[in-house]
This record gives sequence, C-alpha cells and structure tokens, in this order.
Amino acid sequence: MSLLFSPVQVGPFEVRNRVWLAPMCQYSCEAQDGVPTAWHLEHLASFARGGVGLAMTEAAAVLPEGRISPWDAGIWNDEQAGAWAPIAARIRAHGALPAMQLAHAGRKASTFREWSGRGSVPEAEGGWQSLGATDAAFSEYAAPRAMTSEEVEEVVAAFGDAARRAFEAGFVALEVHAAHGYLIHQFLSPLVNDRTDAWGERTLLLRRVVEAVRAAAPDAAILVRFSAQDWVEGGIDEAMTAEHARVALEAGADWLDISSGGLDPRQRIEVGPGYQVPLAEAVRAATGAPVAAVGMLDDVELAERTLAEGSADAIMLARGLLRNPHWALLAEAELDGAPEGSAWPVQYTRARSRPAAVAAAR
Repeated sequence: MSLLFSPVQVGPFEVRNRVWLAPMCQYSCEAQDGVPTAWHLEHLASFARGGVGLAMTEAAAVLPEGRISPWDAGIWNDEQAGAWAPIAARIRAHGALPAMQLAHAGRKASTFREWSGRGSVPEAEGGWQSLGATDAAFSEYAAPRAMTSEEVEEVVAAFGDAARRAFEAGFVALEVHAAHGYLIHQFLSPLVNDRTDAWGERTLLLRRVVEAVRAAAPDAAILVRFSAQDWVEGGIDEAMTAEHARVALEAGADWLDISSGGLDPRQRIEVGPGYQVPLAEAVRAATGAPVAAVGMLDDVELAERTLAEGSADAIMLARGLLRNPHWALLAEAELDGAPEGSAWPVQYTRARSRPAAVAAAR
C-alpha cells in the first residue's frame, strides 16, 4: 500500500488516508449572516465522495467581526451550527473525517471578496471596524483598532464556544487558524506584536485559545495551522515556529498544519511544487509531532515522496482538488490499483481503470 493511502491516527480518530482537503474560503454566504448554504454542502461533500481522508471547512469565524469578508461562514451562533450539521453528516457518510477550521481574521477582516471589489469594505456597505493585536494596518486595508485586554479574553472564550458548537454539529476534528496574517498570527509575530500588556507575550493567545478549544471539545482531534515563515527579515521562521508548536502541543493540540506567509505585504515567496515541504519537515523534526504539509502538492509522485522521505505525515490539497475533486480516487488507482478498503464509491468502481480499447459499450 502507498503511504498516501495508508490510514493514520488523528487524535482519537483513524483517518482512511493521508490526502486531506485544505480549508478554502468560499465567500458564499450571500445573506452575510455566516450561515452555510447548499453551496457549502455540495462543495465539501464532493471532496469527501472524491476520496479524501479528512475534509476541512473554510475558515469559520468565531465572532462576526472575525470574518475575513461579510460573505464568510461562521460558527458563533446556534443557527450556523445547525446549518453545518448536515454538512458534517454528509462528509462522514462518504467516509471522510469532518473537520472545521476556527478563525478570527483580526486586522485582515472586513474585506471584499475577490469578485466583489478590492480592499476594505466600508461600514456603509456592510463592513465594520476591524480589530487587531495593534493599530497597525495590513497593506492598504483600513487601519484596525488595537484590541483591549478584555476583548482578547472575549476572543479566547469565543474560540471555546465555537469549538463546542462545531463538535456538537459533527466536526470531530478542529483546526485553530494561527497562520496567514490573521489574528493569532498577528500576536505571534514580532513584526506586529509590540504590545506592552500581558498579551505582548507572543504565544499567550495561542496557548489560551488551544486550551479553550481542548476544554470545550475534549474528545476532538485538534490541529493548529501555522505560517512557519513570514518571509520578511525579523519575522517568524522555522525555529520560532517549532517553539510556537511546542506551546500548542502542551496546550492540547494533536497535529500541526504547516503553511507560510500572509502577515506582511513585504513578503517575497518563491513558489513551486512542494515549496513549503521543507518548512513542514523542519517543524516535524524539531517537535516530533505529526505534521501536514500544504502547497502545490497535487503531483502524485511528489505527494507520495513527501511522506516516504519523512517530510510530513499527511498532505493537504487546495487548488488541486478544486481542479479535480476526484484527485484522491485517481491517485489511489495509480498507486495501488484496486485495494481492499478503497476510497472508491462502489458506484464509481467501473471507472477505476482505463482500458486501451472497449469492445462493446455497456
């Protein structure tokens, strides 16, 4: 059996394979109420049916002001949780583990979705005052207001409440989003966090949030997504991320999800197939914790080699799965043929091989 299609333990749960759906914002809550829709059901179920082992939602905001855009999904109230529940059930029905990413965008909140505009959404058009670790703006976005110590405490509580709702809705794996320049990343990075109160201790918010998620959902699998490089001098690097990861693991996390960037517009990133794998490998080696790698890993040979060389324990795909929701099924057929316990739905098995010629149509 290939490593990609071998089972793996994630917290208390066995996942059928190591091809996982990365969180991808859909910006499709047209009512701007954070309630997921039929689009979210179709979108996520397609990947579970397509053979992934773990299917993760887009960033679900833990507070309304924590949304990246007014069209983001949320998990800050029971109506949203109720709408998420059938989505989790459908993911599970297709054999994948339902996972939800919990997030707060911080100073990168209240922005337009790609096809509706650029920059920050004015309050007159449905936007809001963003909040951040400090009052420093990201790029040309509207300047945030620095959060009070009490407001940071409210965020910690909101992550806990969101974790409880998500787990009760059926999402048994929960990912704390501490990457891509969003709120927890803002507190972690020396490029942003120059606070003089207790929250100036850069890992404190991370620790408190993971502890709150673990306390609220003690039976969940908990992942944390980190940006292991800010790609700007003086910012976060792999060694610093390893320290952050140790804090998260001590607070109750089970897995690490290693990405990069998103904090500072000065970043310069050379992208290419597997470009973030060395970051995952470094953090895995430093911590000994299981790690998911992400970033242009949709070449089957590269994905398998990433696991075989010990660089990561699972891979996450994003755009590659948007291009082909059945990537996992085709990769399994290519690597393993038709193994027992295959992710292929029985209704699709006739497509598992491609004969050179077909004598007669059936």
